[in-house]
Amino acid sequence: MVQQSAPPSVSPSVTWWVYIVVIVCALLSGAGAIIALINPAMLVAPHAEINEGARVFAGYFVARNLALACALLALLVLRARRALGQLLALVGFIQLVDTVVDCVEGRWSVAPGVLVLGIAFLLAAARLSGYPFWKRTAWTD
Repeated sequence: MVQQSAPPSVSPSVTWWVYIVVIVCALLSGAGAIIALINPAMLVAPHAEINEGARVFAGYFVARNLALACALLALLVLRARRALGQLLALVGFIQLVDTVVDCVEGRWSVAPGVLVLGIAFLLAAARLSGYPFWKRTAWTD
């Protein structure tokens, strides 16, 4: 018989700030989805035209954000640390890409906030995995 090695010991308790980061992330994602669904004009410049193409992209935004928000909350409730950490890492990377896009398009007022959120999500992901997310062991153990 082959003996399986035990997984690395990680404390089952999750720090309070990780809960707050997950809840804030889920609320912001859900709020963005609701805004895009109800009034997509709120997502663009004040005098920008909302045409059929903009509505299609708003629909994709709704789907992406609702899926992320629901998955984050479900994983939090299930206390699925590893999956939650990996999803937070993904959401954090999405926020970093959003920051770059905001800078390229000149949305300087929102870029710092998006960057701070991205970093918070990545730090929470590292805390949940027990390893820094940039190390291979965070993904393979």
